[in-house]
Formats: sequence, C-alpha cells, structure tokens
Amino acid sequence: MAAEIIRSLFHVIRRCGRIHAAAVLAAAAMLSVPYPAAADGYAQVTGPCSLVFPRDHGPHPDHKTEWWYYTGNLRTAAGRHLGFQLTFFRSRIVPPDGGKALPVPASGWRSDNIILGHAAVSDITGKRFSHAREVARDTLGMASARFTEGRTAVTLKSWSLEIGPEGHRLRAETGEFGIDLTLRPEKPPVLHGDAGYSRKGSSPERASCYYSMTRLAARGTITLDGEAMPADGLAWMDHEFSTAPLEPGLAGWDWFSLQLSDRTEVMIYLLRFPDGTFPPASSGTFVDREGRGRHLVRDDIRVAVESEWKSPHSGALYPSAWRLDIAPISLRLNVRANLPDQEMAGDGADAIVYWEGSVSFSGRRSGALVSGDGYVELTGYDAPLDVLQ
Repeated sequence: MAAEIIRSLFHVIRRCGRIHAAAVLAAAAMLSVPYPAAADGYAQVTGPCSLVFPRDHGPHPDHKTEWWYYTGNLRTAAGRHLGFQLTFFRSRIVPPDGGKALPVPASGWRSDNIILGHAAVSDITGKRFSHAREVARDTLGMASARFTEGRTAVTLKSWSLEIGPEGHRLRAETGEFGIDLTLRPEKPPVLHGDAGYSRKGSSPERASCYYSMTRLAARGTITLDGEAMPADGLAWMDHEFSTAPLEPGLAGWDWFSLQLSDRTEVMIYLLRFPDGTFPPASSGTFVDREGRGRHLVRDDIRVAVESEWKSPHSGALYPSAWRLDIAPISLRLNVRANLPDQEMAGDGADAIVYWEGSVSFSGRRSGALVSGDGYVELTGYDAPLDVLQ
C-alpha cells in the first residue's frame, strides 16, 4: 500500500485523540449496550460502555479506530534502567457494510483493516532511544486482531500481543532491539470517564471506550544490539476504540501515566488548544491501592511546564519537565523526562511525529513522600492536528 495511504490512516488515528487511544457490535446484545450506527456505517460510542472482560480485551471491528498500548519501566539485576513502548493500532478502512458490493470471489489481498505498530526502547542508563514501526493488512497471515475462546491475539509480522488468563505476553523484534515480556495484572481493569465512556469533545459521539490496566508486574528480556538483558519492573496498558474524530481547533494532547510508590496510579489526558489552554473534555483518573478509579475533571488538574527540549530531528519544542498539582487527591509532583530525546520521529510506514517517553517523579500525596516512574505522550508539537485534517 502506498505510503501516502498509510500516512492518511495514521492521520485518522491521530485526529481521534487518545482513544488511546480501546464492544463489538455483534456482541452489543450480549452486553445490553446501544451502539448506534454512524452515518458512514461505523459504530459510534455515545454512552457508558459496560465493558465485560475478557471479551473486551479483544478487537471491536465495527469501530473505525482502536489501539492496544503498552509502556513500562524496567531494571536489570545490575540496575540498568530501561523503558519500553509497544503499541498495536487497528484502523478500519472499509465500513462494516462496505463489503457487500465486493466481487465474488474476492481477492485474498482484500482487507477491511490495517494493523500498524510502534515499538521503542529507552536505554535510560545508556542514554539511547531506539524505535521502529511496522504495518500490514489484516489478511493472508500478515497481521490480525482476534478474540477466540477467551484469548485476545494481535499479530503484525513478527510482533505479537497475547492476553489470556495467565497474563499478557508482548513480543517485538527489530534489527536494533527486541522486546519479550510477560505481564501479570496486580489490579483489575480501570474504566475511565463514565463506566469507560470517555468524552473527547462537546457532543456525545465525540468519545471513546477507554480502560487501563494500571499496574502490571513485568518480567522478561529487552535486547539491544544482540545483548539480551533480563529485566523486571512495572508496565501500563491502555485499550481504546472509537469512530469520531476530535473537534477542530485542537493543537494536540499531553498524556501522563504515573505509577506511584504508594501503589496508586494517575492517568491524565489533556487536550490542548494552540494557546496552551485545555478544553473541558480534558480529564484524568486516580486509581487507589485497591484498584478503584476516581474520575478527575479538567479543573482538578494543574500542570506547569518547568523546562523544554528542542528536537534536532523535527525541530519541535517539547516540554521535558513539569510541576503537577491535583488538589482533590492532595497530590503534588515534580515530573521529568528520563531522556530528553524520546521522539518518535516519522519514518518507515508513516510520517507521524510525537514524543513518547519514560519519566520519573517525586513529591507528596496527602503529606506523605511519594516517587515513581511513568510515561508521557506529547502530540501536536511538530505541527497542530488541524494541519493534518
């Protein structure tokens, strides 16, 4: 498929916001949730998602965009700090009813979906960032996203994700690095927004179904330049699906996932206008030690940029340190990037540019000292989202 088409698909994903960005229409009756059909034939998200697991770990093919997103911070026995990202995107390019007019028999190369992947390793100790991208059609064994007999499997060439009763298994091999990890949940899935219904705009359909696994015990191997390094630590998983794009006029978004030393977690999703202000749809979730989520609205969250880093690759100027204040949970943190250069500069299958990186933080919650690691995603700093629409 031409690079221009792949880029346009990723522009759709990017415009949809973090929807990290993640029930199938065929299962709607089982879930007793109304999923009205969109005008273009895709399903919409317009109310509480009532997700059911393990089924909703799997794909939701009647929605246009979906992703499974993993990040984490690991340490080797010698104390080497490694961050990782592995994300699988499913982008539907033919509406659910769009195959009716296809010739019979249809070509084996035809596919309703494109599967894209981004992978990265941040060698914090070695001050090095490596990343790679893959893409393939969901056909002929090149890529797939399936839920079968209680298990979710997403494959993309030699990359794969498996979710089953025993945990999550991640694999990705590139010429420069490899990821092979087993993740075991320490908390149940946390539904963001209203029972997983995460608003991204002023109208009801500008929304996603969004949940996270906020504390996954990670163990396995990270490979860099042929050196396999056993490591363990904590990982985070997001899964989102939707059809509606973001509202026009947004520059981008800033997303934080923070795992605190007191066994609580915070997710913050800040949509961003060009003047740096955040629209009302910006929100977050605080997860307590027992895994219960508390919704945070925009006015609960205060974020101030403390320093910036200019990319030599794209020329974009990114925040690299923040002061975070969330009054309803008495949380104050100083957050910093563990490496300034963790930019996913566009190359390979698409030309999307964004910053996705390991961060560390320290501060206080309810007067007690806390610290920890996390990940931050920054989009729209190289060019506003509207430029791509």
